[in-house]
Amino acid sequence: MEPLLKMIRSYIPLSDRDEEIIHRLFHKKTFKKGDHLLEAGNICRYITFIETGLVRYYINSDGEQQTNYFNKENEFVCNYMSFLPQIPSNVNIQALEDTTVYVINFNDMQQFYATVEHGERFGRLGIEQVFITVISQIVSLYTDPPDVRYRKFISNFTDIGQRIPQYYIASYVGIKPQSLSRIRKRIANQH
Repeated sequence: MEPLLKMIRSYIPLSDRDEEIIHRLFHKKTFKKGDHLLEAGNICRYITFIETGLVRYYINSDGEQQTNYFNKENEFVCNYMSFLPQIPSNVNIQALEDTTVYVINFNDMQQFYATVEHGERFGRLGIEQVFITVISQIVSLYTDPPDVRYRKFISNFTDIGQRIPQYYIASYVGIKPQSLSRIRKRIANQH
């Protein structure tokens, strides 16, 4: 649980009592490659912290899977649009590798906010980061050409690009795999 505590400490200080509360509220789970942490139509019941592994977010659109985002070690995973109001999700979250996580459910998260000394501040800072990431991604999708979106992918996910199948990267960038191959070749020729 040390990576989780370290991540929380990057936002707020933790006392020994706070750490005891966190140990009580978060629970370890494992997922095999291909397992879903969340399926569309179900309510997102947990905020998840990835200790090891990699996940992708995707939606089903016109019979195809559109990849929206990736999370890796030491990051939080959640469909907040489902989790916060406790309504069914339109997003799927799938493990791309065997993945070990710590989860906290909605009620325990409320207890975290109430009992960890700076718990609410942690929640606010975390949600602000999610908001910035989502807005940047939406703006990029509407304003950037595919080669710029791919360059942003390389910049944002430098450490995991080799772990993600190319067709998921193409989907994330918003193009077909063949187009991604052409963009990659063009970029390689520029170096």
